[in-house]
Parts: sequence; structure tokens; C-alpha cells
Amino acid sequence: MKDSEKKRILVVEDEIHIAEGLKLNLSLQGYEVCTALDGGTAIQQWKEWHPDLIVLDIMLPVIDGLSVLRNIRLEDEQIPILILSAKGNSRDKVKGLSYGVDDYLSKPFNLEEFLLRVERLLTRASWNRGEEDTDHSLTDYAFGDNRIDFDTATARSKFGEIRLTEQEVKLLKLFIANRGKPLSRKKLLEIGWGYTGKTMTRTVDNFIVRFRKYFEDDPKKPVYFKSLRSVGYIFDH
Repeated sequence: MKDSEKKRILVVEDEIHIAEGLKLNLSLQGYEVCTALDGGTAIQQWKEWHPDLIVLDIMLPVIDGLSVLRNIRLEDEQIPILILSAKGNSRDKVKGLSYGVDDYLSKPFNLEEFLLRVERLLTRASWNRGEEDTDHSLTDYAFGDNRIDFDTATARSKFGEIRLTEQEVKLLKLFIANRGKPLSRKKLLEIGWGYTGKTMTRTVDNFIVRFRKYFEDDPKKPVYFKSLRSVGYIFDH
């Protein structure tokens, strides 16, 4: 495999000996490998390095693996993600699959099986990129008198057309994907921005104020973007 053809794999694992072991064995298979020891670094490296596949642990410092997964899926539904975790019960697997993971392997694992799963995911991703009808991402969404076009990053409400910023689009997708479910400020910051809980929560509040101005008949009496005292926010219609 020539360097120019090497597939990039991001290994997100906080146990250094496991991360280095995976990096060595994947490198021996001809892959270019980068490691991240926490969730915050993982999101940053995914944005900057543009890997072809991500191997993701769930129990991570700074930002947990499932929040990393959900953050990535807001922007990229195609990149294959393989969860590699000691949390191998069916409940955790179902949660991971519901958030958009492609494969799930429990620790301890067989190295040969792991390498075969990586190869299969990369092969399948290559096939999908060659098919025109594989993009099933959210493109259009309507609620009340409002309609959002995610392809053009615009929205229409009874007040007229709205140009949405990249972060507004991302946060709206997050609310829609979790319709009817309470989302804490901490979780919104982790998934929507890749921030830790140390970030000031006014960041989220300011976006909610904007959404109410865009989409609510009366921003002071919201119907869609509601506050939950001591919890955060919920979107429903």
C-alpha cells in the first residue's frame, strides 16, 4: 500500500498501552494511525486530520465516547465508527447503535477479529462513496409554520427567511434528533460543541434565545424550545 493510498484511522483510547498496541498493529497492516487519549482531543483530531475510520472507546476522560459519537454524527453520517469498549452489555450496544455506530466490539477482544472488522468497515465505506443514493442525512424538517432546509442552511418562518450559521444548523439537528427528550446544558455543550462542562452555560442559552426569536410565535411563551428548570432544554412539537 503506497503512502498516498493509506487509509487514516483515529484510535480514541485512554489506556495508553492499548492505544499504542492498536496503533502498532494497524500500522503493520498498512494504515496511517493517530491516537487520542480523551474525548475532547478526539473531536479536535477528527476535525483537523479527517480520518477514514474511528476506533472509539466509551469510557473516556473530558468527554465520554458516546458524546464524541453524537458530535461527529451531527456533521458526518458516513465515516465508519467502531466502538471498542469494556462496556459490552446489550443496553450499551443498543445505545451505541441508536447513536449511529457502525460496529461494536467488547473488550477483551481477539486482535485478528478486530483487524477484519476494520477492513470490512473501510471496504464498505469505499463502496458507499461510489453510490449516489447512499446519503440519507437530514435535509429538510418542518414544525408548525417553520421549515428548515439543511442543504442550504436556511429556514422559513412566519417572520420570513432566516440564514442559519453552521453552529445553529448543528444544534438544530441535535434537538431534532432528540425530539421530546430533555437535554442538559452540559450534554448540549459536549455534543454540539465538543466543550467540557467547565464552559460557561450562557453559550447554550444564547442560542436558545435566537431559536425562540426565529421560530416561536411568542418567544416569552415558547412552544417548541422549552426550558426545564435545573435540567436544560427540550425541543418538541
